[in-house]
Amino acid sequence: MSSPAAGNRPPDAAISETLTDLALDLRWSYNHSADTLWERLDPELWELTHNPWLVLQTVSRERLRSVIADPKFQALLADIHRDTKSLLESPGWFAKVHPNAGLSAVAYFSMEFMMSEALPIYSGGLGNVAGDQLKTASNLSVPSIGISLLYQQGYFRQEIDAQGWQQALYPFNAPGELPIRPLRQPNGEWLRFTIELPGSELWIRAWQVRVGRTRLYLLDTNDPVNLPVHRAITSELYGGGSELRLKQELVLGIGGWRLLQALGLHPEVCHLNEGHAAFAVLERARSYMADNRQPFDLALAITRAGNLFTTHTPVSAGFDRFDPGLMAWYLQKYAEEGLHISFADLLALGRQDRNDSSEPFNMAYLAVRGSGAVNGVSRLHGQVSRKIFQVLFPRWPDAEVPITHVTNGVHMPTWDSREADHLWETVCGKGPWQDTMAGLGDMLRKASDSDLWQLRADSRRSFVGYVRKRYERQLASRGASKEDQARAALVLDPDALTLGFARRFAPYKRPNLLLHDPERLAAILSNQGRPVQIVLAGKAHPQDGEGQGMIHQWVQFSYRSDMRSRVVFLSDYDLLMAEQLVQGVDLWVNTPRRPWEASGTSGMKVLVNGGLNLSELDGWWAEAYSPEVGWAIGDGKEHNGDPAWDAAEAEALYGLLEREIVPEFYTRDERGISRAWVARMRESMAKLTPLFSTNRVVRQYTEEHYLPAAAAYRDRAANQGKLGAELLNWRTQVAEHWSGLRFGPATLEEKEGQHLFQVQVFLDDLDPNAVSVELYAEGQAEGNAEGKNGDAPARHPMTRGDRLVGSANAYMFTAAIPATRPAADYTPRLVPQHAGALVPLEAPFILWHDAPSWR
Repeated sequence: MSSPAAGNRPPDAAISETLTDLALDLRWSYNHSADTLWERLDPELWELTHNPWLVLQTVSRERLRSVIADPKFQALLADIHRDTKSLLESPGWFAKVHPNAGLSAVAYFSMEFMMSEALPIYSGGLGNVAGDQLKTASNLSVPSIGISLLYQQGYFRQEIDAQGWQQALYPFNAPGELPIRPLRQPNGEWLRFTIELPGSELWIRAWQVRVGRTRLYLLDTNDPVNLPVHRAITSELYGGGSELRLKQELVLGIGGWRLLQALGLHPEVCHLNEGHAAFAVLERARSYMADNRQPFDLALAITRAGNLFTTHTPVSAGFDRFDPGLMAWYLQKYAEEGLHISFADLLALGRQDRNDSSEPFNMAYLAVRGSGAVNGVSRLHGQVSRKIFQVLFPRWPDAEVPITHVTNGVHMPTWDSREADHLWETVCGKGPWQDTMAGLGDMLRKASDSDLWQLRADSRRSFVGYVRKRYERQLASRGASKEDQARAALVLDPDALTLGFARRFAPYKRPNLLLHDPERLAAILSNQGRPVQIVLAGKAHPQDGEGQGMIHQWVQFSYRSDMRSRVVFLSDYDLLMAEQLVQGVDLWVNTPRRPWEASGTSGMKVLVNGGLNLSELDGWWAEAYSPEVGWAIGDGKEHNGDPAWDAAEAEALYGLLEREIVPEFYTRDERGISRAWVARMRESMAKLTPLFSTNRVVRQYTEEHYLPAAAAYRDRAANQGKLGAELLNWRTQVAEHWSGLRFGPATLEEKEGQHLFQVQVFLDDLDPNAVSVELYAEGQAEGNAEGKNGDAPARHPMTRGDRLVGSANAYMFTAAIPATRPAADYTPRLVPQHAGALVPLEAPFILWHDAPSWR
């Protein structure tokens, strides 16, 4: 890829190289200090694309010479370059807090990354999470490396036709226009490697994206040496059928790990952002096998300790599944010749029942069985996930299914407006999101009412201007009359309460709940004394007819003569539009059907900008909501698709708007400020913004998962895998003997305020130290609307006594427990035990005493 004006170098090569360096570092996507530079070069192109690399390549040589000759431009560029260099060379949070952690790299695999609109290789929430976490890793100096695919088309672009229907468009991603570079070897050759597909080799080439301190590597099969059908593997995000998806996931997982090996990188931790990348656990094990001459089962036992699986799916139907025949075509040879296991053994890793030859291969099951930890993305989603994956841990209580949670957050510097950024830095100091955020909320609470209210007024006014210009272009693109285009300049009121709703249009998200009673909504919006307006955006999957119908319904509502100035549906929702929406709206509305919103991040993005939330008690809002920070609908329970409940929640929405939200916004003091609204703003910003920032998320992943995973992997791999071999032998012995274990009589005695339990246990030929006998009692408090688990289950280890007289391997186990609960609450059980093992994740056995005498 050539540099700008290649063959005819600009007059000042140093300035040109500095501009190129800045344009190819995606720090600019959230550090807006350089925006003025690109705006000077081409204001119109910058406004439309926010792609510095495209601006730099498109600007004429004459214009470039003219601008860079300006001393003020040179001074600003020098300041930015110096500040950037200083920041990147200074130690971040990780380097300061964990200087000797022994963590060289975290390989973060994701099907999509939302880094910038200049790199359109994302669809929505999954990419948002991956992109924001990678940016934050750079800010905090956490050594993360992103692995994904470079899509020739990315996700589809949306047009709304004259009849109000969505049309899907697929523009080509020209690599030369994207802020990426070919990844080259030391000799200058493009880094390319192969994986084997049936009948041929697949060549994969790699691209590099710089993101401050870290890198995102993108894999691309559009190599001219490949067959046309193989070049198209990376053609489209979430397009095609099952076979294309399988090939994409082979490239991501197997190809991604091979890329790391080709780069000489050996990450201790592999983070799977959803199950799409689960083949990486197989390739990581294969790589360990090759390097250490060990069998697959030992290699997996060692490497899985360093793997983390984050699931984002709230329903089991959302997992990728592949037909056994399709799996055989693409992976049988890999299993037999690469992993040296039978194809049946490979399939067993992705099945609930390894003996069911018709069961599809589940990528999420492979991820669970190949990882040392699994987490959901909100507290409530952790509960939901434990129920989903309980089938892999039969007879284990839901509460003990080994899935925790790390609630998502967003990268605040990406989503804050200039006005919000100025307020935060004025009140909290420069770079509030760079370190631990200690005391940030308390400092924000010192912001004055007038400053907070002015923030909303300025942001709303800017947003209304954006909507008008964008809507005019939207109308022009579909051939609207000049009169209709002119009316676009009249939509919205910069002083009116502004609602925002933007997300994928899908039935479970209930985007049309507000339209349950169109006339009542119209009355709320058109109140002359207290006007309300709403801006909507979102795409429906091209194969989702119901979702597209919901978009059509909103567009038709916006066409009503009494709604044209109050309701705007903006087409082609993307990252740039999302930034404008979350910065400009006063109230973010979210209406998913609980518990289908695993986390949700759109509402988090308004926090930093002083926006408030009105949302279903689902996902992140189930744990974030309290009356002083926003509004909620729902009773914290699941109602499936009950139409009566949908109607009740629509009534709740209307009621909150009519009785609380609109009156509060318009109840002003003598200075025109709504003191109650500002109080809610202040508390939302102070309490929730730090909590739902990826700063907290990445630090939590680092300290709760990455560092322990790296240590566990090193422990298992040390001394030629000694601990790994010991664990594998332990698990093998437990599996072989488990069916022969049984309980004998269990008795109870009450004495001095204690329950004295005794139970006989027969252990077949198994080492008694390989198991633990416990008394188990359910937690006493149930979960609630916020997704809290209540009291944890009680687990009391029992003490092993002498061997029973006359038995080969049977023992009496005893325990004394304060009689604060009925003895009937407790049940003896037998579980695997090893100090270095992950139970039940890698040993899901359990045996319950069916009939203790005290029941």
